[in-house]
Amino acid sequence: MRQIDFNIFETQLPKLRPTKGRILIADPFLKGPYFGRSIVLITEHGTQGAVGFVLNKTSNVYPDEVIDDLLSFKGELFIGGPVSSDTLHFIHTLGNKIPGSIKITDTIYWGGDFEKLKELINEDKANFKQVKFFAGYSGWSGQQLEDEIDESSWIVTEIDDNMIMNNSTSDIWKNTIESLGDVYKTWSSFPEDPTYN
Repeated sequence: MRQIDFNIFETQLPKLRPTKGRILIADPFLKGPYFGRSIVLITEHGTQGAVGFVLNKTSNVYPDEVIDDLLSFKGELFIGGPVSSDTLHFIHTLGNKIPGSIKITDTIYWGGDFEKLKELINEDKANFKQVKFFAGYSGWSGQQLEDEIDESSWIVTEIDDNMIMNNSTSDIWKNTIESLGDVYKTWSSFPEDPTYN
């Protein structure tokens, strides 16, 4: 099997380090059900490690099927990552309407008062365009993520908040890769099975 040397792209890589609000783009051959061709939003980063949520892996389950007292909610439940997969998390664009939420980007917030969120959804004051739910999360211990980035497992970049909140996930990895420039269009065309030519 031909090996791809991703170091040839090093001069083209965005010179960004991981921090809250940025995203991680998986390299084409990163494997596994959680991170293969994934886009991860970083919601926390520091010396103790990092936390984030995979934006483009859906569970085929709807939040109102698993959350008590939540009425109709059209958005799917996303798979945030392999850590604590039995826990529920959310990001939103509701700002200070959700007490206790943490600002991640200009318009996106993480967590906050869950009962208040359910109230807004049930009163039709919030919807799937403003809220994304995740089962589990992605986590890295101190320096682990930096090591993976140095090994070219991830590209760190930024994308538009609307893309982060978009519920159409089928092409987000490919489109985000291609938005980085012509050199990365080669990445987007690599087969998912590297033995395929």
